[in-house]
Amino acid sequence: MSSPTLTKDEDARPATPGPAEGPAPERPDTTPTALSRFLGNPKAVVLVCAVLVVVVSALVSGSGAWPGALTADVKSPLNDLDDWLVDNRDTHWLFLYFLLHFSNAAESSVDSITSLFDSMGWIGVTVIGTLIAWAGGGADLSRRALRTGATGLAVFLICGILGVWEPTMETLALMVVAVVCAAVLGFLLGLASGLSDRFERILRPVFDTMQVMPAFAFLLPLVLLFNIGTPSALIATVIYASPPIARLTALGLRSADPAALEASASLGASGWQQLVTAKLPLARKQMMLGLNQTIMMCLSMVVLASLIGGGGLGDEIYQALGALKIGEALVAGVAVVLLAVLLDRTTAAAGERLDDVVKAGLTKTMARLRRAVWGLIAVLIALFAAIGSAIGEGEWPDGWTVDFTNPIDTAVNWLTDHIGSGIPVLGGTITWAEGFTESVLNPLRSGLLATPWWALALLVAVIGWIVGTWRAALTGVICLALVGWMSLWDVAMDTLSQVLAGLVLTVILGVVVGILCARIDRVERIMRPVLDTMQTMPQFVYLIPVIALVGQNRTGGILAAVIYAAPAVIRITAQGLRQVDPAAMEAATSLGATGRQQLFGVQLPLARKSILVALNQGVVLVLSMVVIAGLIGGGALGYMVVQGLSKGNLSQGFPAGIAIVCLGIMLDRLSQPSKGRVRD
Repeated sequence: MSSPTLTKDEDARPATPGPAEGPAPERPDTTPTALSRFLGNPKAVVLVCAVLVVVVSALVSGSGAWPGALTADVKSPLNDLDDWLVDNRDTHWLFLYFLLHFSNAAESSVDSITSLFDSMGWIGVTVIGTLIAWAGGGADLSRRALRTGATGLAVFLICGILGVWEPTMETLALMVVAVVCAAVLGFLLGLASGLSDRFERILRPVFDTMQVMPAFAFLLPLVLLFNIGTPSALIATVIYASPPIARLTALGLRSADPAALEASASLGASGWQQLVTAKLPLARKQMMLGLNQTIMMCLSMVVLASLIGGGGLGDEIYQALGALKIGEALVAGVAVVLLAVLLDRTTAAAGERLDDVVKAGLTKTMARLRRAVWGLIAVLIALFAAIGSAIGEGEWPDGWTVDFTNPIDTAVNWLTDHIGSGIPVLGGTITWAEGFTESVLNPLRSGLLATPWWALALLVAVIGWIVGTWRAALTGVICLALVGWMSLWDVAMDTLSQVLAGLVLTVILGVVVGILCARIDRVERIMRPVLDTMQTMPQFVYLIPVIALVGQNRTGGILAAVIYAAPAVIRITAQGLRQVDPAAMEAATSLGATGRQQLFGVQLPLARKSILVALNQGVVLVLSMVVIAGLIGGGALGYMVVQGLSKGNLSQGFPAGIAIVCLGIMLDRLSQPSKGRVRD
């Protein structure tokens, strides 16, 4: 028997229960609970289990010392190597016929530039510096060119008035040679990486490692080879500052417009002609950006190189900080910042000028005018070098200087007395720093030291597996094991506690301010010049105001690290939020989502990749600054590296530098998800 067929209207009409059927049964709630969602995520379960293992093992054992059976004596071989280097530096063929040529070339080139500046006199240096800045901005009467020229004139005049003309010229001479060498080396490496896949695969891990290596790690090996002095400082600076221009040159060559390359090939251009006429011109913007970053890194490293005899403004800051002369340190720090601003503005203006040329073209008249300006600059350099001493004094006149050190010292003492600990009820900055040390840093360090090494290795492996791959997990565990193998476990845990505390503060501050900059135009306009200035300041300079506010302690180092790393996190976060698909934002708005719902439901999830990049950059920058904070009482590995550098103690400084690199690589891998794990 066939079943009755329902009509369309009957099928659409909901059935009404009759009196005999009773009410319809309630459907069970199928919404997953928080527990079921948690249990359905195996990675979350594994992570929570690993954290529980860490906590329970730390509470039970109370000591996480690395076992002595798994350590090695690295000091004895390093002491033997140090003794051999000292005994053979003047006689062995490696030094006489190879390294000595690098050392002599480095020293003679810097001495030649320094002598040139002396012969030109302060008038000639000021005039030439102003003209170069003006030419970099376009060599015309445009607002950009006049602004860069005025910036150059102001920087040289202020450095003279501050009474730091001589160290400024020493720093500038080292900078000129370092930038030229780093730019040439970086360009050649970038050319090889951009044109050859094999070179790109070889150089990529090298650049990745150099990125996470703190600046101090470059110094000690070079001191062993070239001794303390200008050659070590110059070569360390060149090695440290080459990767940015190399990477961006390779990026520019690989991202060249395929249509332009096809057009060049269709005209019969050879590979060399394509490189010269198409690839390099199309990569100019990226190359100029790389040059800008290289210049900033050169200046930062030149200041740090004062620890190994680099001299100049860095030595002024280092000596003043060691003697707690905040006024002298701040005056030299201001000169460093002014140089950084001048170099940054000049290269940025040159990059903007290249963009204008690409978009609008360059007339023959303007091209001839700019060539004439650069020719005039070359003639003036030769002229001032010949008669500069006859025009004026070589150094800035003493009568034209103003002593700011005493007023600054007086102001710092007042701040320390009234803000450091003299605020009623609140206490002050020094009181807050002591409270942060007692309530955050000490418990965090004690917790890490109480955690068994195997439990901490398990947690590192689990986090590496979750955010990356098994390779990231293995790399993190190996780096952690190397630290223990060198008998530096306890000291490394002290450094790690400072890095983690600084990283949390940096991420919170960076993400919050980045959100405000992305959503409120007025905040973005206010923060832009602040971030520009902060990103041009070398690392050393951040220590000066921190000492004035909180003194020399671990909290001061963390505060300096937060100030140093926050700008990068803020900018990357804000850029990621601004680049969220407008269609997604419009859809959320059309559905009636509030601003808060748009932020947490649309922008932050879609900008997750950028925020993870910001986290990774925060890790690298915080680690590098916490190490430098060893100069102001940060202790731990940073202090060991600084002491090893200042005393030339290889067995103390070199293992500590390796441990810092291991921590940097581990944290970099744990905060850098693989491409497959990040969903756009």
